[in-house]
Formats: sequence, C-alpha cells, structure tokens
Amino acid sequence: MDLSQEKEIKKEQQEVEEALKENETVNEENSETEDSVASPEEKDDSKACEKASDESKEEGKKSLFGKKKNPLQDKLDDMADKYKRQLAEFENFRNRTEKEKTQMFDAGASNVLTKILPVVDNFERGLAAVPDDKKDDSLVQGFDMIYKQLLKTLEDMDVKPIEALGKEFDPNFHNAVMQVESDEYEEGIVAQELQKGYTYHDTVIRHSMVAVAK
Repeated sequence: MDLSQEKEIKKEQQEVEEALKENETVNEENSETEDSVASPEEKDDSKACEKASDESKEEGKKSLFGKKKNPLQDKLDDMADKYKRQLAEFENFRNRTEKEKTQMFDAGASNVLTKILPVVDNFERGLAAVPDDKKDDSLVQGFDMIYKQLLKTLEDMDVKPIEALGKEFDPNFHNAVMQVESDEYEEGIVAQELQKGYTYHDTVIRHSMVAVAK
C-alpha cells in the first residue's frame, strides 16, 4: 500500500466519524423537539400526575401533623372553655354558700329551741298537777290555751315530739336512764317516758329520756 492510498483510507474514516457525530446531534435535537411539541392530552396527563403527587404529599402531611386550625377559632374555644369553668365554679360557690347559710340558721334555731323546750316541760308538769275539780277554772284554761299555742308554733317550725312509749329502744332517739320490770312491755321496749324528746327538720335536738323494760 502506497502513501496515497493510506491517506484516502484515513480520510474516509474521518468522514465516517463526522457522520456518526452529526447523526447523534440530530437525534438529540429530535428528542427535544418531541418534548416541546407534545400533545395537550399528554401535557394534561403530566400535570394531573404532578397534581396527584402534590395532593398525595399534602394528605401525608395532614395525616402526620393533623388538620391545621384557625388561630382565631382556637382563641374563641379557649375563651369559651374558661367561661364554662368560671360559671361552674360560681355555681358551686353559690350552692356551698347556700348550704352553709342553711346550716348556720339551723344551728342557731336549734340552740334557741333547746332553751324553749324546758318551758314546754314546765307547762306540761303544771297542767298535769291540776286537780280534776280545778281544770275548768279560767286561769287553768288560759294556761292550757297558751300551752297549745306554743305547741302549734313549734309544729309550724317543723319541731316534732319523738315517739317513745311502747317503741323499741333506739339510741338514735332515746336516752335510757334506767331499766324497769314491766308486765306490759317486752324486754328492750320503752316502758316509761321521763322526758319528751324532739326533732327539728328530722334532726334530734333533744333525746327522749326513757326507762326500758328488762
């Protein structure tokens, strides 16, 4: 092979390489052109895919961190909760105050009533000591009317006598001071009432003083 033929061969190889490079460049340009001239449907599909991907990410964020609240609504809910708490506290305070006031009134009334009861006892003893031939006297009748008026006043105040005679002994209502033999009552039954007991609003203010059959 002479020198001229070798040069021709190298020239042909060079031309082939240049042709291959030019072909690759054309292919790249065609690919970019296809992307730029894609159909509207293809573009919409691409956007839809991107939107779905964004929505999926947003849902993921919501599931992880929860729904974002309105700061104004949070403040309103907090104020409403504080108002309800204060209202409940005020209602409890009012009920407690009313209860304490009632208890103080009942304690004061009970103290006064226990001082009046001996007066009732004296009326009963005095009327019981009046002879039968003197019961129609105007003075005795007057004392009897005052006694009944006093009992009516106590009854209106919800002061009631405790039933004792013939009842089973109950330490909640009766104060046993002795035991007696009795043919009329069984053992453990109140045979005598020595002093009458009373309740005020169903609370004992004075126990009945009794003798219990043995």
